[in-house]
Amino acid sequence: MKKKYIVRLTDEERSVLKAVVKKLKGSSEKVRRAQVLLAADADGLNWTDRKIAEAYTCRTKTVENIRQRLVSEGFDIALNGKKRELPPRRKALDGKQEAKVIALRLGQPPPGYANWSLRLLADQVVELGIVDSISHETLRRTLKKTA
Repeated sequence: MKKKYIVRLTDEERSVLKAVVKKLKGSSEKVRRAQVLLAADADGLNWTDRKIAEAYTCRTKTVENIRQRLVSEGFDIALNGKKRELPPRRKALDGKQEAKVIALRLGQPPPGYANWSLRLLADQVVELGIVDSISHETLRRTLKKTA
């Protein structure tokens, strides 16, 4: 079957990929992408997709996707992958809410308590109407990030 996306690397791109493979620089995904691109290079090894997949223990579809990404989106994205535009989840607290939580945590605990526990703080944050609901773990991460 004729390849739709032909990989043709420049000398500079080839040297970058060889350095990544030789030094194992970056994540394992990045190294595998570099290996696949070097093997798929029409001016280099020019292996078939099946041979590349067997050599680097991946699927032929992975090889096709890497070749397609190089041709359509460029060398950097093909090597490093695409960065997320949006996080997988929205943040539970915005900046003002975080400030209120931190101020509450730094203040005196309610009567009958010597210190703030995370669960007590979560209950108090909901009771004061800062947020509708929140877990103690979210508060822990918020306080740890700013501490």
